[in-house]
Amino acid sequence: MTDLLSSPRLVGDGPAIAHRPDWTWLPDPVDAPGPDDLARARRQADQILAEHGVTYGADRPDGHGQWRLDPLPVVVDETEWARLDAALVQRAELLDAVLHDLYGPRRLLDDRLLPATAVLAHPGFLRAVDGLRTPGGRELVLTATDLVRDATGGWCAVADRTQAPSGAGYAMEDRRVTAQVLAGVYRQAPIARLGPFFHALRHALRDVAPPTASDDPRVVLLTPGPGSETAFDQAYLASMLGLPLVEGRDLLVRDGRVHLEGIDGLEPVDVVLRRVDADWCDPLDLRAGSRLGVPGLVRAVRGGTVSVVNPLGASVLESPAFLTYLPRLARAVLDQDLALPSAPTWWCGEERSLRHVVAHLDRLVLKPTVQGADVTTVLGWTLSAAEREALAARIQAEPWLWVGQTPVGPTVDRHDVTGVGSDRPDAAGVGPADLGPRAAVLRTYAVAHAGTYTVMSGGLARVADAHVVSSARGASAKDVWVLASQPTTPPDVAVREDAVAAVGRAVGAGISPRTAENLYWMGRYAERAEGEARVLRAVADRWDDYHRSPGSAGGRALAVLLQALTPAALPDGGETTGTAAPAPDDEHIGPRVPVLRDLLLDRATPGSVARAVHRLAGAAASVRDQLSTDTFGPLARVERALRDERGRHRPRPDGPLGAAPAEDRAAAVTAGLRPTLDRVLHGLLALSGVAAEGLTRDVGWHLLDAGRRIERAQHLVDTLAATLVVRRSADVEDLLLESVLLATESAITYRRRHQSAPSVASVLDLLVHDRTNPRSLAFQLDRLLADLEAVPAPWRSAGQRDHLLHGVGELVAELDTVAVGAVVSEDGRRVRLAEALDSMLWRLRAASDEIQRVHFTRPAASRPLDDLWGATNEHDGEEDA
Repeated sequence: MTDLLSSPRLVGDGPAIAHRPDWTWLPDPVDAPGPDDLARARRQADQILAEHGVTYGADRPDGHGQWRLDPLPVVVDETEWARLDAALVQRAELLDAVLHDLYGPRRLLDDRLLPATAVLAHPGFLRAVDGLRTPGGRELVLTATDLVRDATGGWCAVADRTQAPSGAGYAMEDRRVTAQVLAGVYRQAPIARLGPFFHALRHALRDVAPPTASDDPRVVLLTPGPGSETAFDQAYLASMLGLPLVEGRDLLVRDGRVHLEGIDGLEPVDVVLRRVDADWCDPLDLRAGSRLGVPGLVRAVRGGTVSVVNPLGASVLESPAFLTYLPRLARAVLDQDLALPSAPTWWCGEERSLRHVVAHLDRLVLKPTVQGADVTTVLGWTLSAAEREALAARIQAEPWLWVGQTPVGPTVDRHDVTGVGSDRPDAAGVGPADLGPRAAVLRTYAVAHAGTYTVMSGGLARVADAHVVSSARGASAKDVWVLASQPTTPPDVAVREDAVAAVGRAVGAGISPRTAENLYWMGRYAERAEGEARVLRAVADRWDDYHRSPGSAGGRALAVLLQALTPAALPDGGETTGTAAPAPDDEHIGPRVPVLRDLLLDRATPGSVARAVHRLAGAAASVRDQLSTDTFGPLARVERALRDERGRHRPRPDGPLGAAPAEDRAAAVTAGLRPTLDRVLHGLLALSGVAAEGLTRDVGWHLLDAGRRIERAQHLVDTLAATLVVRRSADVEDLLLESVLLATESAITYRRRHQSAPSVASVLDLLVHDRTNPRSLAFQLDRLLADLEAVPAPWRSAGQRDHLLHGVGELVAELDTVAVGAVVSEDGRRVRLAEALDSMLWRLRAASDEIQRVHFTRPAASRPLDDLWGATNEHDGEEDA
């Protein structure tokens, strides 16, 4: 396996460099992992990353793409890293000074050390923020630099990331996973820790707070939302730093200050750590129509009441044109030679450079100064003669938009490659002469702290079997181990840096209506998935016992269950129903059974388990910063169980089973549903346990629990209405009542309390009245009212909400279980029971609507006239992570 980033070793007496793992630095090299160990570590890493919910990318057919990790670390010697650290500090100080000048005196432009066109024509240069300053003495608070090894083994910079550098959260997660799957090696490795960088970042955010801030400034992390490709990285970083993860709609500017709209009122915000591209941050002063930003943010910055990190307009430094001029800028600004060389770069805005680039298109990487949908990096040697001619004409037409860059990186012999996985950010790779293209890039990070910059002792390494390393095209991440002569403490694998993956970070009542709503629906979808899975398991149990005897009492009960407990998937059924459907013909059991598979696995089927789990995962991803990391392991196991069952072979209609009896075809289709349902329920119960025992009892937890309680209450009333309203023969009704008890997890409780067979009255008493039964309706109402009492509702009256819920409670108290079970109409319906259940159900649904109205809805904000355009063109604008 090649290793293109670790400290190089000379081979023999010649200049060749070895690109193989080197474990000689271990105290006992015999402990070095072998190929089998690394293969095992890779499998374990994939599993851990899936269980932690580590993703990259969005809007894929299977949801978010999983982040993949090559467990073989990049290892850098201490002496080499010390030189690199100093060079990165110098580079950050240089970029900071350049940024300060560009939005200030602009002497660099006046003295023609920088071409004015390269700066002023770049869309990253924002005139709306000209002259604004960031408190604390540094303009550039956070920066990242992408590095590769050149042919001699030295470091070379290929890009600087100054807009909103991504990937630091991934770097910490990679460290945690690598330390776990290579625990034996990691424990004896003298590795520099990542923690000091995150401590420095936390202090840096406090240091840039404006004068209007209190001694404990309020800092938030502004995200484009869960649809961002690096949503995991953003949420993970927010958790590590203990920051609320907010979207633009969670913030508003009032009286010249930025505020977080909490569900109990407004909270002033002093510092915004942004992961939204600058021009999308304010629809008033920047890009009109953007719904990702905060109207009035620029004016608040101008008024000195809020600081934005990195400052708006910092992305101008990301133009690759700057790489051409950094050496002379270092001498002019710092009076020093640039310690970290950049890849040789020619900006085509200068005539001499343009001629060089056009003459050598077949040997250069052509990069636009601004990435866009129709302008991307081009590898000149991959083009045909006609394509190179067309590209040359395009460059000559708009030369200021292009640079040519010499490809850098070591040449890898094909025989030196034993293979590596793939996964995904933009950088440069190897040159055209390489027969076995393999590229690697290391993203390093620096943060302004204590009058200088603190560099992360490590970074985010990525490798790809291609000329270009890109998260959009597939690349594997690697942990970076910087060897240290003196161990640092505490170790950062379990540290979580004061707040990494904090169990239910206490944020008080200061959560936004958006966050509150996602927590509420997370509880509802979790309960919906569990309730439907229990019903399906009860039906599967009856199927195993009675599908071959449709005329028996069990067969008739099974037919009723297939109709009554799965109305959502039947042609004449809705998502839920409050009345019982007529009993079907017993001979039609078999054809209905494939419906059960859809109710388990098909996201498009209303009421299916898969549909609820998919929405549960989406809600959880939106509030990741509010949750324990233990939340995502059970959720990943549930999704894996559904995926595994979905992938099982289904017999074709024209196959060997095509002519088999209906019941045999149904048996083939339903094979495996029961174990899958068990796996799903185990995962959902673990998720429920994490929520119950791993989250603090703050406003967010009460909303999550409220969602679970109202969903369980509605599901219970629906189930009772669908099974008990119509009276059936005693033997069929006995089996139905047992099925209801099984589906509501109350069968064992009932057996302990009653020696006789279940009756309608006794089942209703247990499931409706019994406040000690956590599955009863009375229990749900008690918990729901207690949860809602703990949730502030300052904007609207909660009187109607509480009136409806108390009305359900009164119906429960008044329900005479013996009488409602005994009063039967001529058509066999328990009329009084049906009326009571219908009354309860509509009140519960109306109360659910009131919860939405009281706690989550807000007046619509004013929007620009061209908002429709913005709504279709928004994006998170991040560079690849």
